Amino acid sequence: MKSEFIYETAPFPSCHASTIEEIKTGTKLGLIAAWFGGQDEGFPDVGIWTSRNFDGSWSDPIEVVNGIQADGSRYPCWNPVLFQPGQPVNAPLVLFYKVGPNPRDWWGMRTTSFDSGASWSVPERLPDGILGPIKNKPVQLPDGSILCPSSDEKGGWRVHLERTRDSGETWEVIGPLNDGTEIGVIQPSILRYSLGRMQLLCRSQQGVIAQCWSADEGETWGRMEPTSLPNPDSGTDAVMLQDGRALLVYNRSTTQRYPLNVAISTDGENWQDVLTLEDQPGEYSYPAVIQTSDGTIHITYTWHRKRIRHAALELSEISREGR
Repeated sequence: MKSEFIYETAPFPSCHASTIEEIKTGTKLGLIAAWFGGQDEGFPDVGIWTSRNFDGSWSDPIEVVNGIQADGSRYPCWNPVLFQPGQPVNAPLVLFYKVGPNPRDWWGMRTTSFDSGASWSVPERLPDGILGPIKNKPVQLPDGSILCPSSDEKGGWRVHLERTRDSGETWEVIGPLNDGTEIGVIQPSILRYSLGRMQLLCRSQQGVIAQCWSADEGETWGRMEPTSLPNPDSGTDAVMLQDGRALLVYNRSTTQRYPLNVAISTDGENWQDVLTLEDQPGEYSYPAVIQTSDGTIHITYTWHRKRIRHAALELSEISREGR
């Protein structure tokens, strides 16, 4: 395991909601991370910052987008999500994020990069009613369509999916998948098992991670139900590993954003904790997780709202357990 801060000092005092993706320049593979940073969450000066890592070291943070409007007003930015589609060939890296006064009134934004995050296109607003992935990564299905895990906080917490079949030119909404009353959920992760079977794992207001299942590649979904996994009303993230197992990063608590744990499952129902990333009092929250092409698992998360921490795990370190 490797654990490090992406930066030691930065031009902003507060940060949160990181995301991470694998990038490539020529034949060289690397990483890019993004997060929102500014005076504090919800302040107008909060923008989206990125850092890239080639050859083992992170670059200085750079603000790549902000919430300045055409009339000169400024709103905070929120919850960036980096995503590199696998098709079509040479598809650009996408940075989704939100802009607005609060999570009930924000709107979805998108910018793209053809040089692995060195430069970005002019940001564009997503169509009305489309927010993009709210916290966690989309998945790309075998037919090339992209399924974004999303949610809405207006009048109750509700999860839905947003699908594009043409790289973001047009969108369709699936859901909402819960009523926002019996169980309130946001910020889903998508896990895609074999034979078109999918699972959503969601942050909830009920003290546990909630889930629902699809058997038809996300076209229809079953009932949203609680799992046995605790959740302190905080974001989680999950990823399917190359060996077919699912990996979840979450706060194993019903009330605090610590400890921060890694769990493994073969079926999405039975989870086994295999590693504790943080166990001291404090805030260690909003994890993002990917597995890169070399098999390494990379996790980023908020550290006390002051810095972003990156952990790299070798699969062999967790292969002895979680089978």
